[in-house]
Amino acid sequence: MASSASSPAPGSRSKKPLGKMADWFRQALSRKPTKIPVSAESALSDVSQPSSPDSPPSLGPSSEVSPIPTQSHAGADGGGGGSSSSSSGRWSKDYDVCVCHSEEDLVAAQELVSYLEGGAASLRCFLQLRDATPGGAIVSELCHALSSSHCRVLLITPGFLRDPWCRYQMLQALSEAPGAEGRTIPLMSGLSRAAYPAELRYMYFVDGRGPEGGFRQVKEAVMRYLQTLG
Repeated sequence: MASSASSPAPGSRSKKPLGKMADWFRQALSRKPTKIPVSAESALSDVSQPSSPDSPPSLGPSSEVSPIPTQSHAGADGGGGGSSSSSSGRWSKDYDVCVCHSEEDLVAAQELVSYLEGGAASLRCFLQLRDATPGGAIVSELCHALSSSHCRVLLITPGFLRDPWCRYQMLQALSEAPGAEGRTIPLMSGLSRAAYPAELRYMYFVDGRGPEGGFRQVKEAVMRYLQTLG
């Protein structure tokens, strides 16, 4: 009986270590987790970094987007006679001169255009067979050429007087700018004064028998008009 009372009950030795382990777990769980300080700068830098090399970076709060500079149209048309605006002055129209001529005077018209487009002035000329839109209606092309040009040069020859389309261009030019002095410039060649069209009697004409076939006078007249545009 004495020996059985003094001996410990089965399992009593394992209670102590288990109690210590339970206390250790309770202390570990009761401890507050240590916070790692994260600065605002590092947080923003982490946000602004791309997740992969192929994905674009997202913009953070402190990011600035520079506006795309717009190109200025001023001076885009170099050699514009002092005018840089595309909506006024010389550059408000596509051409400086529209040369009206008959088909049989094509060679003379080409020589005139070559003279006007050469040199420092570099006048922009409309020559029907060269600049008209292929497939366009003749009437609409002629009207567009006249309305898109500052000046009109009428190459008046015997062929011009016989060509109904040349007469149409002459009347159209007069109807569009009846009071604009210097815009319509008659260049008469191979005709007497008596054959000068009655519709143009109130206008001075350039005599094609003069120096350089009157080309220089035509060019000077066009330049004078363009200078009035500012």
